[in-house]
Amino acid sequence: MATIEILGVPHAYELTAPTSCPHALVFIHGWLNSRGYWQPVISRLSDDLQCLSYDLRGFGESQSQVKTDFSRAETSLSLTPISSSALGSPIDSLYTPAAYAQDLAILLKQLNINSAWLIGHSLGGTIALWGADQIPECVKGVICINAGGGIYLKEAFEQFRSVGQKFLQVRPRWLSQVPLIDLLFTRANVARPLGRYWARQRVIDFVVADPEAALGSLLDSTTEEEINRLPELVSQLKQPVYFLAGAEDKVMEPKYVRHLASFHRLFQYCGDNVLEIPDCGHLAMLEQPDAVAAHIRSIVNSH
Repeated sequence: MATIEILGVPHAYELTAPTSCPHALVFIHGWLNSRGYWQPVISRLSDDLQCLSYDLRGFGESQSQVKTDFSRAETSLSLTPISSSALGSPIDSLYTPAAYAQDLAILLKQLNINSAWLIGHSLGGTIALWGADQIPECVKGVICINAGGGIYLKEAFEQFRSVGQKFLQVRPRWLSQVPLIDLLFTRANVARPLGRYWARQRVIDFVVADPEAALGSLLDSTTEEEINRLPELVSQLKQPVYFLAGAEDKVMEPKYVRHLASFHRLFQYCGDNVLEIPDCGHLAMLEQPDAVAAHIRSIVNSH
């Protein structure tokens, strides 16, 4: 593991060796996850494709106890040029997808990665879409995994936000030491039970996530404005954008994945940019790493 400082916060990342392919694959994890979840997929791709995975600010090992009092908006704008998007860039908060995309832009610049495919899971997929909008000269394409949406259902989102806030209130540090607690995480949001190793990692990531980042990213990514902005964002992207959906995903159902995908030119009326993975829930990279890796390789090679 290596670390690099971005706007005062150390970010943990792992970068595999360069290959003959001119593009790097950049993996962005979802809410309450960490970079390690990508390892099964990266291990299948890194021989011929350079892979970068990192922990989002406030998650995994990308955390700092030092709180800065300067304006993130001013700092971000001075460090990272923003594309001329009619949408605007909501970086007044530290935890919007656009703000996390700013972190990503700085990370790629510091690592001298000038050509990348962004691959994001769930919330990471939204961050990847914003990244493609902010640095189009660098981002050659986007692959969203278990990510979609773009429809604001008031009651459903209010309930989701409420449940999420309560969920975050019950996570004392000693929780990870409770015998067999990981068994609860083997079945959550997946089509088939995960192995105990990954369930254990889910417990750890749940417990160690920074409270402010965990709550802030939940609330800031699910506002009516943020959800309604997604379709327009996708429609404006010039890069190829693909969506991998889990057929049994109950968190982001395939119909919502297809809805967001339909705003991109590659959809072509029949969903040409949507690939559904059978027997798969919301953690495709752990449940079906062979299928995910094969789809990623095929998409990148086709462009």
